[in-house]
Formats: sequence, C-alpha cells, structure tokens
Amino acid sequence: MTPLLSHATTHISFSTKHTIKPQCITLIQPYKPNTQQNSNETLKTINKRKKLSSSKSTKTTPLPILPTKVNKRWKEYQGITNWEGLLDPLDNNLRSEILRYGHFVEAAYKSFEFDPSSPNYATNKFPKTTLFKKCGLPKTGYKITKHLHATSGIELPSWINKASSWVAKKSSYIGYIAVCDDKEEIKRLGRRDVVIAFRGTTTCLEWLENLRATLTNINPLQCNNLQVHSESGVDENNQPMVESGFLSLYTSKSNSNPSLQETVRNEIERILKIYEGENLSFTITGHSLGAALAILTAHDIKTYFDQKPLVTVISFGGPRVGNRNFRLKLEKEEIKVLRIVNSDDVITKMPGFVFDDDMEEKTDDMEGNSDDMAWFLPRWIQKRVEETQLVYSEVGEELRVCSRDSPYLKGVNIATCHDLKTYLHLVDGFVSSECPFRSTARRFLHR
Repeated sequence: MTPLLSHATTHISFSTKHTIKPQCITLIQPYKPNTQQNSNETLKTINKRKKLSSSKSTKTTPLPILPTKVNKRWKEYQGITNWEGLLDPLDNNLRSEILRYGHFVEAAYKSFEFDPSSPNYATNKFPKTTLFKKCGLPKTGYKITKHLHATSGIELPSWINKASSWVAKKSSYIGYIAVCDDKEEIKRLGRRDVVIAFRGTTTCLEWLENLRATLTNINPLQCNNLQVHSESGVDENNQPMVESGFLSLYTSKSNSNPSLQETVRNEIERILKIYEGENLSFTITGHSLGAALAILTAHDIKTYFDQKPLVTVISFGGPRVGNRNFRLKLEKEEIKVLRIVNSDDVITKMPGFVFDDDMEEKTDDMEGNSDDMAWFLPRWIQKRVEETQLVYSEVGEELRVCSRDSPYLKGVNIATCHDLKTYLHLVDGFVSSECPFRSTARRFLHR
C-alpha cells in the first residue's frame, strides 16, 4: 500500500502567551498485512533495510526508489490536467516518476565517452542491450531501440583543422529511445511508455550552439529566405520561433550522420506501427541542452505524425526555448511540459528576456488613451527588444525548487546548482513551499 502524505499547518495559542509555531506534519498510513505470510515478508523487508542502513556501503550507495502503481491515474501524472493539485505539495507518486525519468537522463550521461583523448570520444560507450545495466539501472523494464546523435550546423574555419580532433567534433551521441517491454512494468504504468532521454551540453560545438541565442522560425523552410517573408507580408515576430542553436542541433546533418530530427521521426514511425492500437505514451526528458531538445522533439512528434499520442516533457534545468507564439503552439498541440527549475540555477534564466503576458495585454488596451501614457514606455521598450529576436516565453508548468532549502548542500555555486544530481536531490527533498526539506534526500548526493 502506498503511503499517503498529508500536510497540515498547526497554530495553537494559550492564555499564558506561549505559542507553538506552525509545523508541517506528515501522516503515514500504517501497513496492514492481510495474511501471516505478508506479515513475515514485511518483517524480513524491515530487517533487511536495517542491515543495509547500518552497513558502511550505504554511505556511498543510495537506497533504491520503490516503484509505485500509477496505472489508474497515469494520465494525471503525465500532465493531462497540467499536474493541477500535484505540485505543491508534491504528490509522492509524481515525485517517484520524476526521479525515475531523471535516472534515464543520468544513463545518457554515463553512457557518453567524455575522454577527449579517446578515439571514441563523444560516442556511446555501451551497446543498446547492456546500456542500462552498465549505468546502474538493471531493472527498468525498458529496452533501448535507438541511440541518438546530434550534429552542429556551425561552419568552422579551415584553420580549425590544425587543432585537436575533439575540438571540431560535429556529431556526438546525445541520448537514446527506449520502449517499455516488461509486462509487469506496463501493468504498473497503465500503458506502454516510450522514453526519449537527452544529456546536456558537453562538446565544444554544442557550447557554441548554445550561444546562438537569437530566435529563428521553427520551420527551417520559412526562415531561410527573409525576402520571401517581407514580400508576402508575414511578420516574423508573429511566427513560432525558437533558439537558433537548439534548432541547428536538432535539424543539422553531416555526410555520415542523419539529423537528430530524421532519426527520431524514423524510429517513432517504426514504434507507432509495431504497437498500433496499444495505449502508448511518449515521455521526453532531458537536462540542460537536453531539456531544450526534448521540447523541440515533442513539438516535432505532435506536428509530424497523424496519430496524436500523449506527449509529455519532463525537463531538468532547461534554458528558455522559444517565443510566446511557440508557447501558444505547444499549448494548442496539447504538449504537456513539466519544467523542474532550481531558483539558484542561472541557466534556467537564459537566454534572452521574458515579458509578462498580462502586462502586454494591459498595454494593448491602454494604447490611444492619453490618461495612461505611463504604459507607453514598457511597450516601446518591448518593441525594441522584440526587434533583436531575443524575447522568449516560459512554457508549460513549473516545479520550483531551491538549493538554499537543502541543509545538505555545501555551498551554492553555478556548477552545483545546475548539476543533474542536485536537481534529483532537490526533487527528492521537496515537500511543499511551506514545509521543510526531507532528510532522506541526501542519498542522491552520494551517487
């Protein structure tokens, strides 16, 4: 039986002016065994955990997250109702699902060859059949069907050939596609889930792509010829637009590698044919750059295929991706996006600028009214910034956590605040905006 968490605020005053300060109270529903056998199994489990907790090995190895059944409410956990009532306080089943998808992203990192001196630099270290096991995830219930590679579209100068080969590495392993193929896991989830996981920025050219912060049309065929736009009367600012570098990594290809977009489309098409008629969900997850690619992938799947499966994005520490019209397009396509954001992570505040949509609507209403001339200055500034193609918009729903809330993090710096392990630690420790950090969350700091 899954523990039920209930959080209440207590405030009691006495005539003697002694006051008990508000506290968060966690009520745990006790386990009631139905049979003597279940009781004995429960005692064995408790004794086993006690031995684990007292052993030295647990100082470096976190306890596994016990799977919980989500089959009856799986669409809620996938965002069909935009996670209403599940984020603050954080639903315990949703927490487990977020962490589970976070581990898939970890596997994308762990399977990447980081050593620049290796001839296999920027490739995947493990074959599809053993990748999860090699990355410490032996019982996911998923099988990897495709390794994914991203290619930079940046044209390099000729003198770069004199530098080390890793500097000019154009195509690199970025993640994978995995399909749930375990009957018990499918039963637990309530559907067959397809995971697409992306790692974050690693190679030199990926860093350069991140710096290409100006917005470009989401449709490359429409953004290549600005003259066509002007002649047809199309306003570039009114089109769905995304960050140039992210789109380049998603759509560029080389002589030896197809684009990430082509690979994803071909594999998803194959999966849709194989499992036609089944209850399918697509969960796309990533960290940092991978979070941005996850959103582009979700948009591509929804717009390219006639079948409209439920597509959900769970992102960790992702940068901004597109403008307001891109956000509206995602909402129209019913793409569900849950962004896990650390308040102390500067990457989530980049690139570009964000204007409040409510202020924009008020400004439109005020124009022409001489009594409200004060509104013209923000509107004027906004128009000037829009011309620079640097006005972005946040997408989806947000689960906001904070490094400073954790008593276990030593120091708050840019690297630590953006690290995926920190994000998993903060999600595991977050209860609600009004409650203290969970002590069990420190386990992720030892991974």
